[in-house]
Amino acid sequence: MNGAVLTVDQMRAAEQAAMDGGVSEWELMQRAGEGAAQWVARIAAGRAVTVLCGPGNNGGDGYVIAESLKRRGVEVVVVAPREPGTDTAKTARSHFQGEIADSELPSSQVYVDCLFGYGLSRRVEGVFAELLERLAAVPGFKIAIDVPSSVASDSGELLGPEVSYDLTLALGGWKLAHFTMPAMAMMGVKRLVDIGLALPGDAPRLSVTPSISAPATDAHKYKRGLLAIVAGEMPGAPILAAEAAMRAGAGYVKLASEHSHPDAPADLVIVDGPLSETMADDRLSAILVGPGLGRGDDARKRLQIALATSRPAIVDADALHLLDPEMLGQIDASNIAVTPHEGELTALCRTFGIDAASKLERARALHEKTGMTVLAKGPDNLLVGASGVRFFPTGSSWLSTAGTGDVLAGIAASRLAVHGDLFKACGEAVWLHQEAAHLLGPAFTASELAAVVSEAMERFL
Repeated sequence: MNGAVLTVDQMRAAEQAAMDGGVSEWELMQRAGEGAAQWVARIAAGRAVTVLCGPGNNGGDGYVIAESLKRRGVEVVVVAPREPGTDTAKTARSHFQGEIADSELPSSQVYVDCLFGYGLSRRVEGVFAELLERLAAVPGFKIAIDVPSSVASDSGELLGPEVSYDLTLALGGWKLAHFTMPAMAMMGVKRLVDIGLALPGDAPRLSVTPSISAPATDAHKYKRGLLAIVAGEMPGAPILAAEAAMRAGAGYVKLASEHSHPDAPADLVIVDGPLSETMADDRLSAILVGPGLGRGDDARKRLQIALATSRPAIVDADALHLLDPEMLGQIDASNIAVTPHEGELTALCRTFGIDAASKLERARALHEKTGMTVLAKGPDNLLVGASGVRFFPTGSSWLSTAGTGDVLAGIAASRLAVHGDLFKACGEAVWLHQEAAHLLGPAFTASELAAVVSEAMERFL
């Protein structure tokens, strides 16, 4: 199934292309409504269903869903505050032979929101806002058709009352809001209803599960990849990163540190000599710099030494506040992947003179201006690089604890040491990070997360 993640304009273009090819808008609506109705019928399992229909084509989808459910013997009521306003929605309304209420929300076990679709561009007000407020307050299983009716599809911005849904059914293609905060937090489980559209190949895409290979039969520690982690002022963060890196595939992890680390694992090699000597090792496959680095003059010098090696590098945490155009001007920035959280991404954009609104726009602009691969992390992980744009399934909210970003950076750097592909390494790191969190369940620490990375690897071998 196509994993394209579309803007409003791209979705409209895909629908128009289908219609130019001889498929009527009514046929597309029937495909969407019937496909969604299959999901609703399975979930309803004989329970009563209320379908909320707006005046546009999303409301038309709702009438098709309601009629399909009625034919299956499901007890269904449509709530439609206004008559349909488009010809195709009027056709759908004419085919529904069941009960229609104007604004009261009947008591049901399942509610289906078809008030507004992916084209919403202004605030939801009046009777529709009141209806969404009532929907938010009632118990029952709630399903959003395409996108929730208070969501701007391109930005994920909320334009009306917030409703928590149990299921969101994307029609025809994924939209940006499906993988963008704050909207994605209210969507519950997300599923795609295929309606036979030809979707653009150059659109952002949903990341697919990676396939990770075991080491070759003749592998040794250097063939598997030598990773150097550059430590700095604070010893804890680089140790966390190293613990994760040692379990993510690299054959040899070396910590370049001027600190003593009595609590470091015995199998972590710690080098306390001049950083320039450590970085001169021709066997180095990749570098991680940033966790625990600090932001002073010494930290800046260590970052410059690390990046001057021209080895592929993951740059994270403190180092993201030290990067600037002058430093990048002295190296090949396409050899670097940065892994900023929201605040760090904002700081990087300020440093590089980027003024953009959304997370996607900022990450894209940073990549285009610098050449760096950008993994903009958070609940809505987003990867931008030479291979395009990738969105990711939602991970565990328990990852929102101190130190898990250091673990993610360690995983990414380890994968980078294995194969040298920045974009691939960052994508693999997100999946491994999320799988490790899944294995742990609730309320874990960053060190516990690092300890199960090798177990998470099993899923992807």
